[in-house]
Amino acid sequence: MLGGGMPELQAENYPSMRNIPRMDFLVLFLFYLALVLIGSVMICICSKTHYLKGLVSGGAQIFSYIIPECLQRAVLGLLHYLFHTRNHTFIILHLILQGMVYTEYTWEIFGYCQELEFSSYYLFLPYVLLIINLFFFTLSCVTDPGTITKANELLFLQVYEFDEVMFPKNVRCPTCDLRKPARSKHCGVCNRCVHRFDHHCVWVNNCIGAWNARYFLIYLLTLTASAATMAIVSIVFLVRLVLLSDLYLETYVDDLGHFQVIDTVFLIQYLFLTFPRIVFLVGFVLVLSFLLGGYLCFAVYLAATNQTTNEWYRGDRAWCQHCPHVARLPSAEPQVYRNIHSHGLWSNLREIFLPAAVHYEKKKK
Repeated sequence: MLGGGMPELQAENYPSMRNIPRMDFLVLFLFYLALVLIGSVMICICSKTHYLKGLVSGGAQIFSYIIPECLQRAVLGLLHYLFHTRNHTFIILHLILQGMVYTEYTWEIFGYCQELEFSSYYLFLPYVLLIINLFFFTLSCVTDPGTITKANELLFLQVYEFDEVMFPKNVRCPTCDLRKPARSKHCGVCNRCVHRFDHHCVWVNNCIGAWNARYFLIYLLTLTASAATMAIVSIVFLVRLVLLSDLYLETYVDDLGHFQVIDTVFLIQYLFLTFPRIVFLVGFVLVLSFLLGGYLCFAVYLAATNQTTNEWYRGDRAWCQHCPHVARLPSAEPQVYRNIHSHGLWSNLREIFLPAAVHYEKKKK
């Protein structure tokens, strides 16, 4: 017996392949995953157009006729609390999910892999990444993103050049009654103007701005790496399990009564029936790795090109030609937004990871 009550890796100890019906859940799961990914891509595309707002408003009107008014108020109140007020709900949810994944990894994978003499470096790497991740997660939560006040208003006004398209001069925030520095934005959730505003992240219950963008980027990197590491270790464990037990040499009886050598799809389905929690964990961390990896690539692209999420979202060329914040005569040529803040890869990355250096240089000038 292996540690944790796992039977020895012999094919005869498993349920007979001949009695296992071929299932289609894997196909359905892949179809569901494809729908989720396609839906996410479509939302990203539509978010830069007016189609998404039209769909949302249309859907809200349909539901208003179906759902009782009291339930509508309750749902709207809950959504307002979750996404439009500062609260710790998503922080708690984040920690619970992370704890569940690591508990499952420790309970189902760690002990078995030790019995199979996996390298300790690979087994303990997710825990090292977890410690680093929680450290930068905390910094992302508690660090001031760059709140603009009366005391630092003049300093922030000198840091970035106004492009007169997305960020015109001499504009005041109607809520804070402060002059708006270039690349700043008033966050309706935190009720403050933030220097080099990127976005408000509900998972850290904080804005991402000039002072904590570096922490958020490292947090996202380590979170992606920990999910990918767990996925790799779990997959290697299942592959070694199949090789040691010669499961890939087994046969099964199809619907016509013929013996068939198992293929990859059937093998995955069989492993799911035998080790459902492990295979579910692998599927979850794999999907999580792809989603986080895609978002990480997007965040790195923004950092490398010296853009913020707010600027990327608002920077659609057609949209900026009708930018409501730009005052001009009807006969004037439409102004197209151009990123004037990018000064090369290393300079852009330095601005993210050493933001104080940029402010010091501007102050000397």
